[in-house]
Amino acid sequence: MPDYLDDLRLAHVLADAADAATMDRFKALDLKVETKPDMTPVSEADKAAEELIRGQLQRARPRDAVLGEEYGIEGTGPRRWVIDPIDGTKNYVRGVPVWATLIALMEAGEGGYQPVVGVVSAPALGRRWWAAKGHGAYTGRSLSSATRLHVSSVSKLSDASFAYSSLSGWEERGNLNGFLDLTREVWRTRAYGDFWPYMMVAEGAVDLCAEPELSLWDMAATAIVVTEAGGTFTGLDGRPGPHSGNGAASNGLLHDELLGYLNRRY
Repeated sequence: MPDYLDDLRLAHVLADAADAATMDRFKALDLKVETKPDMTPVSEADKAAEELIRGQLQRARPRDAVLGEEYGIEGTGPRRWVIDPIDGTKNYVRGVPVWATLIALMEAGEGGYQPVVGVVSAPALGRRWWAAKGHGAYTGRSLSSATRLHVSSVSKLSDASFAYSSLSGWEERGNLNGFLDLTREVWRTRAYGDFWPYMMVAEGAVDLCAEPELSLWDMAATAIVVTEAGGTFTGLDGRPGPHSGNGAASNGLLHDELLGYLNRRY
C-alpha cells in the first residue's frame, strides 16, 4: 500500500504558502469581496490562495487532477487534489479567526474517489491538523513537532458534546425537530461551525458534529483526519466518506444515535 508521506509533505508546503497569502489579507481594510451565483461570498484571498496552490501542484504533481471551490475541476486520472482555499469565508471577511485552508488528496478506489491525505490549516488560530491513510492523524506546528489525535471514548449521549453550524439548514432539510431532540439529549451543544467541530471530534474535545449541506471540498480533508483519529465520518445517509452532500462525524460509539436523531421527520 502506498504510504502517501511524500504527498503529505507536499500538502504541508501548499498549506504554508496558502497561510502566508491568506494571513497577509486577513482584516485588510481594502479586501475585495464578491457574491457568487449561489449568494455566498468570495474574497480576493480565496481566489489568490487557490491559484497559488494550483500553481504549485502543476509544478510538483502535473499528472494529478485538481478540484477547487473557486475554479472547478482541471485534469483527469486516478489522483485528485481537492481544495477549499478558505473554509469559513464569512468569518474571514468579518475578521473572525475561525477559518482554514483545506487540502486533500483523493485516490480512485472502490466506491469512487476516497481521501488518502488531508491537511486543515487555520493560521489565525495558530492550529494545523493532518492525516495520511494508514498513518494516523496529528496536530502541531510541523510534521516533526506533532501530537497524535484520538477521538473520545464517550459512549452515552447524556455525556456527549455536540457541535453544529446553524439551525436554518436543519429547518430547510425538514429535520429541525430531530436536531432539537438531539440537543436536549446531549450534555452540551456549541455552534462552532465549518471545519473546527470535525477537528475537535478528532481531538476528542467534541464527540459529535454534523452539517446538513456541504460540498466535497468542505469534507475531503476533514473526513480523513476524523477517521484516522479513530472516528467515523459519513453522510446523513450513513454512507462512509465525504460524498453525500452533508456530513456527520463522531467518535464512532455514538454515530448510529447521531444519525437516528438527525434523520427524524415529523
